Amino acid sequence: MPTAAQRIRILIADDHRIHREGLRRLIEGEPDFLVVGEAANSVETLRLAQQLRPNVLLLDHSMPGAHTKETLRHLVEMESQLRTILITERVEQADVVTALQLGARGVITKDSDSEILFRAIRKVTAGEYWISRASVADLVGAVRSLVVHAREGRTRKLKITPRQQEIIASVVAGNSNKQIAQQFSLSEDTVKRHLTNIFGKVGVSSRLELALFALHHDLNGAP
Repeated sequence: MPTAAQRIRILIADDHRIHREGLRRLIEGEPDFLVVGEAANSVETLRLAQQLRPNVLLLDHSMPGAHTKETLRHLVEMESQLRTILITERVEQADVVTALQLGARGVITKDSDSEILFRAIRKVTAGEYWISRASVADLVGAVRSLVVHAREGRTRKLKITPRQQEIIASVVAGNSNKQIAQQFSLSEDTVKRHLTNIFGKVGVSSRLELALFALHHDLNGAP
């Protein structure tokens, strides 16, 4: 049995008391989880996040008070190690992308199985992102609708080659290394080397982070 110091400290933020109590009972059935507090609105969420220093925040997307975007911005300003998982009725492309850009580490739907929730909590605590595979594939639609920056100037500044930009666009489209290799008549090892170089140039460590970076800097199209 993990000690209190070893358990993942979780804050639940939901305006429905029944939902909060249900989540608490569900979560506390796991030996490595500990619910340290519950919040019914955005003000309480920010106060308890600062006061209790949880590892993970389960944030209801439709909770009243400040808009979810503002709550996420305030959480980032705290400069803590808190990992936020957004819980929503349905996954909307634009909302997912915006939430991740604003610091959320995961997005799950309210009808997800309990094992999915547990896995998401453990993954984000370990520093990873959690989002369903289908949602990642759908990000391409959100990418194309949210891009607003000038591609040419930013590409020159980052010194991204035309080939690297093509690979970035293919990653954003949800293609695997094998698919990218076939698309550009490259070996998978060559694709991996390109991705390693791209990660280093733009300062990311995963394909999801690269897709979000590409969205923000308009690097998802043809050079």
